[in-house]
Amino acid sequence: METPEGLLARLSAAGIETRTVYHPAVFTVAESQSLRGELPGGHSKNLFLAPAKGGGPFALAVLEEARKVSVNALARAAGWGKVTMASAEALQATLGVTPGSVTPFGLVNAAPSEIRVLLDAALADAAGLVWFHPLVNTASTGIRPADLLRFLRGLGHDVAVLPLAD
Repeated sequence: METPEGLLARLSAAGIETRTVYHPAVFTVAESQSLRGELPGGHSKNLFLAPAKGGGPFALAVLEEARKVSVNALARAAGWGKVTMASAEALQATLGVTPGSVTPFGLVNAAPSEIRVLLDAALADAAGLVWFHPLVNTASTGIRPADLLRFLRGLGHDVAVLPLAD
């Protein structure tokens, strides 16, 4: 499994400029908002989902932090079957992160066929930086949306950018 330092080195080696800020551990969007300080740009909440009946690939939904949507409405919009929140064990085994640290950067640890990826168009179209945990919830790394997409697609992941209704 990749380390935060290894992830940041990979981004740098790919010519991708990032900014990382360290902060106390955060586990929820509300904690993140109060502890992260002033980090201008887009912020996310990330849902790691499993097929409700098993047998299919996992899914990672990278949503704008204020987005309110049921997971099954999200799954319908993405063209997936019914889903449920994946277990902490599946999260660790697949993305190499713990609950509270879910991040699209975790895709460095996953085979492309293991995970379907959805990126909220509100983040993909954000001006400036969008912020994600660099595999741990004690830091936030800002990256331009186009660079995030280039990095994830360079890892072999098909990222669907989807506009979502409020």
